Amino acid sequence: MEKLPKIALPAIIIFIVLVVLIAKSAVTIGSGEAGVLYKTFGGGVVTDQPPLGEGFHIVAPWNKVFIYEVRQQEVFEKMQVLSSNGLEIKLDASAWFEPKREFLGKLHQEKGTEYVNRVLLPTIRSAARSVVGRYTPEQLYSSKRDAIQAEIYEETKKIVDGQYIQLNEILVRDVTLPGTIKEAIERKLKQEQESLEYEFRLVTAKKEAEKVTIEAQGKADANKILSASLTDKILQDKGIDATLELAKSPNSKVVVVGSGDSGLPLILGNN
Repeated sequence: MEKLPKIALPAIIIFIVLVVLIAKSAVTIGSGEAGVLYKTFGGGVVTDQPPLGEGFHIVAPWNKVFIYEVRQQEVFEKMQVLSSNGLEIKLDASAWFEPKREFLGKLHQEKGTEYVNRVLLPTIRSAARSVVGRYTPEQLYSSKRDAIQAEIYEETKKIVDGQYIQLNEILVRDVTLPGTIKEAIERKLKQEQESLEYEFRLVTAKKEAEKVTIEAQGKADANKILSASLTDKILQDKGIDATLELAKSPNSKVVVVGSGDSGLPLILGNN
């Protein structure tokens, strides 16, 4: 009985040490995350194996695990850039990105956990300055925003692809011009719209005038053809036919043949 405490004490100590070691060795990686293993006595960052996946892992207590989010993420950036004519433009953009899972070890080894601030954001700023510098404020304000967005995306992607970062999209959310420039552009656009409306009215009026002219010309041509075809003989025949029809009427009248103009019958009523 006296030996029991002597045996139990070391066992308790060993148990406590094991619990501490297990606690230090246990790593839980959450949903949408992956872990980069760092071997203190085994060559440092592990780059030739896939990163640790979601769930519970046991690693040697002298090693470390660096956890990265591998889901799509979004980062916002407000920038001041210059247009092609040197005017300052404020650009509000965001990027959708994620680290390349298969190169997570390389990313940690070369860029570290601050890779967004070290690589992604500087690249976006550089690409935005380069792209916006090709356009005038008028183009930035009106029709070129989609083109600018696409160009910033392409230039950024070309660089970060080799930095173990997958760029999914660049979104230009707002372009802010100096107040005076914006007002001048709006006045210019309004004047252009009014000019287009005036030209449309002129074209419409011209087409209407052409329509009236064509109709009048058609009527004139028709009358000319009709006049050319009405000879004296035809007129006399038409007059005789009309006289015969009138003679059939029950109304009292006197028909004097050959007494009218051009030899046509003359009709005298009882009045």
